[in-house]
Amino acid sequence: MRSLILSTARAVRQALGAHGTRPGGRRVHGDAPGGDAQFDIDKVAERAVWDHLWRHAPVPVAVYTEDEGLRCTGAKPEHVLVIDPIDGTRPASAGLEMATVSIAAAPMGDGRPTLGEVCAAHVLELKSGAWLYADDSRPAIASSGYAWPVPAPSATTDLTRMFWSLELNGHPMRLMDGAYGHLVDASANTGGVFVFNSASYSITRILTGQLDAFVDIGNRLLRDHPWTEPAFRRAGRGNILHLFGYDIAASVYLARRAGITITDAYGEPLDAMPLLAVDPASQRSCVAASTPQLHRALLRTIRWDATAQPTTGGTS
Repeated sequence: MRSLILSTARAVRQALGAHGTRPGGRRVHGDAPGGDAQFDIDKVAERAVWDHLWRHAPVPVAVYTEDEGLRCTGAKPEHVLVIDPIDGTRPASAGLEMATVSIAAAPMGDGRPTLGEVCAAHVLELKSGAWLYADDSRPAIASSGYAWPVPAPSATTDLTRMFWSLELNGHPMRLMDGAYGHLVDASANTGGVFVFNSASYSITRILTGQLDAFVDIGNRLLRDHPWTEPAFRRAGRGNILHLFGYDIAASVYLARRAGITITDAYGEPLDAMPLLAVDPASQRSCVAASTPQLHRALLRTIRWDATAQPTTGGTS
């Protein structure tokens, strides 16, 4: 399984390298089943995944990808590979480094695997080729391409000093500002605030020590305040665009193996999250931090009352 997972990610990177990225040449070709816009390079990456697995899988495997959904290379597969061929399509289209191939493996079981059943995970950075891999048969996370030993999470506990990333795609800016605008104000100068548009890149930056935290809280705001649904749908062009299983399955598994504190925005485990569904009920939020103290501080300090007006300054 390790060899197949690693080679599949390499095949995607090679296909995208051959395709090339030309500023101004990116085009949207439609929507994925979950509603996210699909760019030209998404088609290249999806095709590379299927072609490689069809030719090289030594036994039948099920494959679930963002654009094509569930397919099988043969009858009665025992495992499913949950793959986001490009997590971070927009930065990849711009030739930036915040994009990955994300692959998680889980037993197929009854056909409804969950995130808690993931048994192997791999995240490959498209720009640099650096990667992380772990599975249930090995005690340590394997890595390649980093200039320092990883995992190397920070010891940060101070909200004003944290380097963190947040998500805006499909998230109404006014609601996000009301929830954590005060944290942006408090940390933007003495820490760092980033929007990467790739959950797997953001979460794995906590493993490398480059970030201290990642938050994607839209799904909790919607669950707590159903009246916000029209605003989320406007931001998502008619769709609810929160975290899907293929977005975070691999990076959550890697984060846990590295001792990172990672939960949904209620502080609950993500184990029950469906891997093969994209409906709004199957989507989730995520709060990840390098230390339990920072994680608790984020959950305590984010303003969960979505009716709050935008504010500036301070951390109260």
